[in-house]
Amino acid sequence: MSDEAVKNFTGRSRTTRLADLVFEAGMLRRTPRSGYQFLGTGQENVAEHSFRTAMIGWMLAKLAGADSGRVAVMCLFHDLHEARTGDFNYVNKMYDESRDTDALRHALSGTGLEEDVLPLWEELEATESLEAKLAQDADQIDFIANLKEQLDLGNKYAGDWIGPALERLRTDEGRELARSVVETDHKDWWFRGPDRDWWASKNGGRR
Repeated sequence: MSDEAVKNFTGRSRTTRLADLVFEAGMLRRTPRSGYQFLGTGQENVAEHSFRTAMIGWMLAKLAGADSGRVAVMCLFHDLHEARTGDFNYVNKMYDESRDTDALRHALSGTGLEEDVLPLWEELEATESLEAKLAQDADQIDFIANLKEQLDLGNKYAGDWIGPALERLRTDEGRELARSVVETDHKDWWFRGPDRDWWASKNGGRR
């Protein structure tokens, strides 16, 4: 296991390495999620995905009575390594491998965060604890929500992808939320709230 990527960081201060991490996390805004190449529509970057996954994980933990902080941090860091490796979709993984753990360890090296984050990463990868299962479900539910949006917008193939994603869910709370996501129109949160008259009167203004 080579540490070539961090060999010149010896003596770099902790706050400087934290600043490095801030910039590295920013790379996720420019790292596309690659599976949409196969779907044909939709797009997002890894930072967008990580934000909503963390929020979903926190919500699932609340529903399950689990440690919401641990779940949220697992979700927040679950794809940080992709700033270095890029996103490997399911087709890529048939042929290629990435050193995810090495990439995450190198990203955290010298930040003082290693003892907090790496055990959570190992817990997430083992997927034995309730918190890890909820975090894994949050990852899938964010994906399912994106697929549902594409299905609503007319991509019939997105529906084919939703079934296998639902089968990957590991908790009752995850399955319940995912069912609601699939059954809910993606625009309802903003379109169904006001009375129809509000829309008819030019967004609430007088005619």
